[in-house]
Amino acid sequence: MFRLSSIGWRRPVAALSISLLAAAAAFIALNREALHVATASVSDSLCAAAFVSRVDPDQVFAQEQRPLLGGIDWAVHYTVDHPRGEVRSSVLGLFPARAVYRPGLGCVVMHGHGPVPEARGIRRPVIADAFGPRIVAPADPALRHALDLAFTEPDPAHPRLTKAVVVLHDGRLIAERYAPGYGPETPIWGHSVTKSVTQALIGILVRQGRLQLDGPAPLAAWAASGNPHHPITVDQLLRMDSGLPFDETTGPVNPATHMWFRESDSATYAARMPLTHPPGTGWGYSNLSFALLSKLVGDASGPGAIGAETFARRELFEPLGMHHSVIETDAAGTLLGSGFMYASARDFARFGQLYLDDGVVAGRRILPTGWAAYSASQTLDTGYGAGFWTNLRNEGSVPVWDAPWGIPQLPKDMFYARGAFGQYIIIVPSERLVVVRLGLSVQGGSTGTGDATAAIIAVLHRQPAAGA
Repeated sequence: MFRLSSIGWRRPVAALSISLLAAAAAFIALNREALHVATASVSDSLCAAAFVSRVDPDQVFAQEQRPLLGGIDWAVHYTVDHPRGEVRSSVLGLFPARAVYRPGLGCVVMHGHGPVPEARGIRRPVIADAFGPRIVAPADPALRHALDLAFTEPDPAHPRLTKAVVVLHDGRLIAERYAPGYGPETPIWGHSVTKSVTQALIGILVRQGRLQLDGPAPLAAWAASGNPHHPITVDQLLRMDSGLPFDETTGPVNPATHMWFRESDSATYAARMPLTHPPGTGWGYSNLSFALLSKLVGDASGPGAIGAETFARRELFEPLGMHHSVIETDAAGTLLGSGFMYASARDFARFGQLYLDDGVVAGRRILPTGWAAYSASQTLDTGYGAGFWTNLRNEGSVPVWDAPWGIPQLPKDMFYARGAFGQYIIIVPSERLVVVRLGLSVQGGSTGTGDATAAIIAVLHRQPAAGA
């Protein structure tokens, strides 16, 4: 029988072990920030999956977090603690992160071992959906085909993983479809669709006379007239031409991910960020801007997470019937209005309908007169408006980024809220149409949303859809 020498194999194995340990140590040293961000992201995402969305966190990890982990998913361990309402994660036992669920407030990433801020949260009554409990499946075969365009998987290398599509026409729910495990009451992560909702909260404060679009934004950190940030206006924060840096660059580490997952006070971090150009002279995608707009909402609404969430619910969610919606906060109690709202697809559709109706619901004015037109008005020479994307430019790409301007196959007056991994609220005033698409298209590729919407418009016109 062949047998390894008890002396001969030990030296190469020992040398290999030392080399592996050295490589691991070097990898950790070079990627500490990324590993901290990774575990915090896993904890927060799976906490929301388990306790806000109430979907399978293991499936969410496989479909959302694993592709984002860049090959180190095997080293990430997470534990979902249902009795405690929390998720803990680590990488090989290192870089521990913990996210805790608070009823009515969503999950919060904990920093350190202190008590959970506002741990009792808010208990909300269960309110029946005005659209009814049954899924509205389209009877028209052409409309069913339009939804197929969003749910089919033509490219296995870039799975769409669509979770929900909802279609409103003239305010009436005419079609919806959901992936297994999801339904009309499932809150789904909207990512940067949240920015458009934060824009609405700012609009409410403008209507109430508590904020002005022009003039310096009333942030205490920028109050000194000699501060280079002092001249920045609320309008410039909404339009992302404030001079704050382009903060969502490629890779796991950038100012946005640091703010979300490493800072307990997102607004304080954002306020310290140096300007890269004078306000109003250039555009740059800015989560930092919406962290500061969220601070303005919090300053006006009362202290802490409960005050901010109560304001959002009283002034926006409840009047619209958005009963399955929540915006998470940071540990300081500031809304994470740049990207951490969870809502059902129907709720997001109701939000889109508000803009289709120029800020009025059931005869009650929520937003200032003309706010929808303002939202869709062009910023500089870009395809961005004020808290929404537009179809005013639909050629080329944003420099140093992967977000195209506009959706060419849709009408020019279309404007939309857009979030990472294929979240859309598409608003088409000329067609009296709102289309919501939510999913986990983490690995890129087409979501089919534009073609699906074009096909829906064609059904409404009863004519073929170009390019569908």
